[in-house]
Formats: sequence, C-alpha cells, structure tokens
Amino acid sequence: MAMKAIFKAAAAAGVLFASMGAHAANPYSECGIGAAIFPDTHWAAATSNVIWDLGSTAITSATASPETCSGAPVAAAMFINSSYDSLAEETARGEGEHLSAMLDIVGCSSIEQPAAAARIRSEMADAVTADGYAGQTRLEKSSAYYDMMQRSVSASCAAAGV
Repeated sequence: MAMKAIFKAAAAAGVLFASMGAHAANPYSECGIGAAIFPDTHWAAATSNVIWDLGSTAITSATASPETCSGAPVAAAMFINSSYDSLAEETARGEGEHLSAMLDIVGCSSIEQPAAAARIRSEMADAVTADGYAGQTRLEKSSAYYDMMQRSVSASCAAAGV
C-alpha cells in the first residue's frame, strides 16, 4: 500500500513538473537527491525526490548542499512548505502576513503584491475545487502553490527573483 502511494505521488510530481516552462529554478525538481541524479530531466528529479524521501531533501538541500540549489526560489519553497496552511487561508482572503512575506521573499514590491496575490488567489480557487485536491500530500500542495506563485510573480512583479 505504501509503495502504491509513493508511485502515485511520484506520478503526480512528474506530471506537475513536466509542464514547467523556462522559469527560474524550481526547488522541488531542481534540488535535493533528484536534481543531483537527474540534473537535466525535471520530471525524473521530482519523481526521484518523492520516491527517496517524500521530497524532504528538495526543501532542505539549500542548507545541506547549497551548490545544488539556492536563493530566493529555495527560500520561497521552504517558506511555502512550512506555512502552507496559513498561506492557503490568507490566499483565500486575498491578503495576510504569510502571503505578503512570501512575496517579499521573491522580491515582489509592495505596490505589485496585490496583483500577484490576486493571480495566486484565482489559481488557488481552481486548485482547491479540483478533483483530488483533498487527497494530495502537503508536499504536492506546496509544490503546486509554488508553481502558482511563480507564474503570478512572473506576470505581476518586475524585479522578482523566481
């Protein structure tokens, strides 16, 4: 049963990361054990991270092996993973301490933050009502939220670091 859950999570991570465009590094697919083994294959890196340790090294590798990933994307991913519940609640409201802090981490100015938050809120509304959302792990939800944040910040924040 545990192997089935791991393969299901790995498949979800693979699908999630296979669709990534040419953005800044995504810590979930470009950090940790997965990135070290599969540096040029994002879906394989994400899958490997999930299979080996449910993705924990993807978040902590900035500390353990800074040469494999670092910077604002990693700090944002770590923040999202550690405060996901608060971020989800604040995103639904459209404002909050954690939401603002996350956008600060990635370099989104206070003037640009409302537009970025509105974009994230719109995507999050679709995500939480999608089939399967409730069954996702915290890591899967955090990874999806990271991607939402990355797209929103890229579209709304001029000097953002993701």
